[in-house]
Amino acid sequence: MKIGIMSFAHMHAFRYADCLRSLKNVELVGIWDDNISRGKEVAANYKTMHYIDQDAFLALDMEAVIICSENVRHKEMVLKAAACGKHILCEKPIATNLDDAKEMIKVCEENGVILQIAFPVRFSEPIIHLKELIDAGVLGDIVAFRTTNRGQNPGGWFIDNALSGGGAVLDHTVHMIDIMRWFLGKEVVEVNALVDTYFNNINMDDAGLLTLEFENGVIASHDASWSRLREYPIWGDATIEVIGTKQTVSADAFGEYFRLYTNDRKPLTYVLYGSDMDLALIKDFVACVETGREPFITGDDGLKALEVALGAYESSRKGMRVRI
Repeated sequence: MKIGIMSFAHMHAFRYADCLRSLKNVELVGIWDDNISRGKEVAANYKTMHYIDQDAFLALDMEAVIICSENVRHKEMVLKAAACGKHILCEKPIATNLDDAKEMIKVCEENGVILQIAFPVRFSEPIIHLKELIDAGVLGDIVAFRTTNRGQNPGGWFIDNALSGGGAVLDHTVHMIDIMRWFLGKEVVEVNALVDTYFNNINMDDAGLLTLEFENGVIASHDASWSRLREYPIWGDATIEVIGTKQTVSADAFGEYFRLYTNDRKPLTYVLYGSDMDLALIKDFVACVETGREPFITGDDGLKALEVALGAYESSRKGMRVRI
């Protein structure tokens, strides 16, 4: 299978490229990036071609593309790729507003191409095991969730609202909303949030605390932030605590690690040894393209997660609960 990558603006593009290169049945046929120096360097590292012209890139003989641009550019790239008949894996969040997200989903459906959103946390083995426990009834009825997604400030275009569409709350809310929706099979109907800047000297939010209500009455809290310093032993976390009528069980998507002590500037680091979520995401996307089946994580999943994140901003701005 021939796959291309559109933009290396998002750091996840490097992991996805590594994953593609590790698969024997996949070829990374090209990279489009309008940052010419970055595009040339990346293409040389991955032994593929760099394209400056987007139309020439999309005219390549390839089945699919992975889009890792700045958030605000997801729409334009998805629409062009779909019009060229390419299946699409798009980095999260799906878009920066609901109208763009809905148009992206509609155009992909009209052109008969897959639109999968990059929520790799669904492929974490601890998260999958917790889902199996829930489905088997081991926890009883779910009463509440408590989740976190706390990491480092990525800097660059992430802290430019014109390119990102939001700060830590947009960046670190969509993953865990997706997990809670998947676990519960229900939608969020109300959000109450406090969003502000606490940890970084930037002109956008770096933290938020959300309280949620699902359509069946389940309640949840979510802590989203760029609160981890560079010296922290690991990039961050993605945790969930599921409170059931029989048991309460917790999982951390990044919790499979051992501690490594050194004499370096960062004396303690956490070395991950568990499941490779990114590789599992890429394998699932490739399988979808091969078989034509619906992706595990759809454009609609991306839309529903975005609704909650944007609702959090509205709630904080108005100082009141917001219905979704």
